Amino acid sequence: MTTLRDLPLDESLASGSLLCAGCGGVLLTRIFEKVLGPKTVTVNAAGCMSMLSVFPFTPFRSSWFYVAMASAPAAAQGIRDALDILLKKGRVAKEDDLKVVVVTGDGAAADIGLQATSGAIHRKLDFYYLVYDNEGYSNTGFQASSSSPYGASTKTTAPTALLPEGTLLDKKDLFEIWKAHRPPYIATISPAYIADMMHKIEKASRFAGPKLFIAHSPCPPGWDVGSDLVIRLSKMAVETGVWPLKEAIDGQVTHSLFMKKRRPVEEYLKMQGRFEHLFSPARQESVIQAIQAKVDDYWKNVTK
Repeated sequence: MTTLRDLPLDESLASGSLLCAGCGGVLLTRIFEKVLGPKTVTVNAAGCMSMLSVFPFTPFRSSWFYVAMASAPAAAQGIRDALDILLKKGRVAKEDDLKVVVVTGDGAAADIGLQATSGAIHRKLDFYYLVYDNEGYSNTGFQASSSSPYGASTKTTAPTALLPEGTLLDKKDLFEIWKAHRPPYIATISPAYIADMMHKIEKASRFAGPKLFIAHSPCPPGWDVGSDLVIRLSKMAVETGVWPLKEAIDGQVTHSLFMKKRRPVEEYLKMQGRFEHLFSPARQESVIQAIQAKVDDYWKNVTK
């Protein structure tokens, strides 16, 4: 059977650039819009959701602003400042104020746009920041980002005879990087746990300042999975402990879901074509166990 990973780069790109069926990020954006309501303005950084507002349908029922990949938090600052000036001058009524939301992929969040995000958090910008973390640069063919996990295959970290593991670097811990900035609210969310996500968005709305969300966002073409498996895969990520559901309020971290007995990480890996090389043609036991050990180490001292 031919999969998206088997297609030439230009065809794979075309398949991935028009909002793939089953995209976890689209569902997450839709829920964000639903909870926050129509009085929002979304700043969309360039990425694989560049067509989000126009093709073929859109989750938005409010304003949308498109900017370069590195610039979304800076654009959000300008919009928030303009709204505050208009409110102060009485040209916008308080009840007509807008919530400012930034939507980016992990490439912008962890790499290209990290400096702008750091500055916005430092300035205590009152905004919501949603990163759909699909662990690669999906809009240009799924190259590795600093959010790509150890052992994964991407267009730029395909396994070879000399380097059979795939990605050699560990995934950047964006949650801890953001927490070091001391914002009032940070959370991880998942498309498989919508009630948890909605509760966290509502809780975050009580705080002024940066409200940051990292969303597990399976990418069907990049991860080489069927679009019908996205929710099941997201659930498996939580059940294996790969994707902890947690929040930090003023730096205090709590977990919204704690699995007393976690499933083996191998079950999560086997669902995805990007980890197929770890099992065939020969099983790479050391890599699989290293991935499991990283997850075990995280949960070792977590009680809730």
